[in-house]
Amino acid sequence: MNDEQESRPGLLLQRSAFIAQRLSSRAPQACLLVYDGQCRLCVTAKQGLEWLRTHPDATPIRMVPYHSEEAKQALGTAYRPGRPDVAFLVRPNGEIAKGLDAFLVLLPGLRGGRVLSTILRLPLVKPVAYWLYWLVARYRYQIFGTVPIVGVSEYPGKPRSDVPHQ
Repeated sequence: MNDEQESRPGLLLQRSAFIAQRLSSRAPQACLLVYDGQCRLCVTAKQGLEWLRTHPDATPIRMVPYHSEEAKQALGTAYRPGRPDVAFLVRPNGEIAKGLDAFLVLLPGLRGGRVLSTILRLPLVKPVAYWLYWLVARYRYQIFGTVPIVGVSEYPGKPRSDVPHQ
């Protein structure tokens, strides 16, 4: 084998990596929605968002529970141990929206979301929506209950008793 034939596979791999990088840089990057995986309302809302689907031109969204390593890394200094007070949306540029603002960004990409966005622009509607979000977020466990997170203990250092050992 000569030198040209030996370097050809390496060259093809480099070109493939370059093309994949160019294509991925053109595709819209996904926003990261960080939700409370212990909150029954939050888990149900996540499932509802997945079911609603988004418009093809909407920014893609990935959803991860708050207690995951990925959420800890994405939120950085905004992450606090324990239960979160609100949901978070981490944009591809690293900007973090929280609470109702995390969901307002998603509205235009959801079915019927543009209508809701228009309604939220009316005077007094948005402040009432913020107040309702705060109220529901504050009392979500009392109203809707909790769901267990598989493999995560509510008490660090103590294994969960409801998860079978592997």
